[in-house]
Amino acid sequence: MDFDSDNHITDNNDGSYTINPIADIYTNFSEKFGIPRQSGLAPCLGRIVFRDNYRTRDAIKGLSDFSHIWVIWSFSENIDKKKTPTVRPPKLGGNEHVGVFSTRSPFRPNNLGLSSLKLESIDYDDPSGPVLIVSGVDMLNGTPIFDIKPYIAYADSHSNARGGFTDVIDLPNFKIQVSDEIEKKIPYELRDEIYSLLRLNPRPGYQNDPNRIYGMSYAGMNISFSVQGNTITITNIKRL
Repeated sequence: MDFDSDNHITDNNDGSYTINPIADIYTNFSEKFGIPRQSGLAPCLGRIVFRDNYRTRDAIKGLSDFSHIWVIWSFSENIDKKKTPTVRPPKLGGNEHVGVFSTRSPFRPNNLGLSSLKLESIDYDDPSGPVLIVSGVDMLNGTPIFDIKPYIAYADSHSNARGGFTDVIDLPNFKIQVSDEIEKKIPYELRDEIYSLLRLNPRPGYQNDPNRIYGMSYAGMNISFSVQGNTITITNIKRL
């Protein structure tokens, strides 16, 4: 297989270029609300399925020796959204403007996202294989992927790195409250993922209404919850 013949980067002869996906990732996220704001914060699983031209074992030979990978992907739902030089990060309350290149805002000039994911396994027996099984995903179901690279600890990890405005932000870790009756509606294998997502407090930073009932879609379920203080109470589970 010759990747060069696939024209994966096309010069449009007008100063612009077109880059074509090599794969798609399939996750339990059907909508934006509830997706972790960074990769690796919750143990949510995903399946990276290569497109036909790249579905070969040769392309991932040696990848199983790495524990984590970098994934470059598309904010595909934001392609037609307005882009501006400054954005208002939720972690700053949604009121303070900073430059888009100082944030990981999804509203970017080229709609490109970057995630560091744990490579759990490679499924060679899947009919669409080889399929990469990853965790820590922060992407919508069906998100196009443009490239995959191994995470290299000696080069990619910087112990003395500064985090700008994020250095003063503490990761939320809310307590989860759920009745036995409602918990029985959550498949056992999904409970850790769902509780981890809720502990991150998926609400926008500017919302703090203890009487409001929020709804988060995940794995074919609508999860209703309320927030009071540092406790999130799951009020209902419905199959979509």
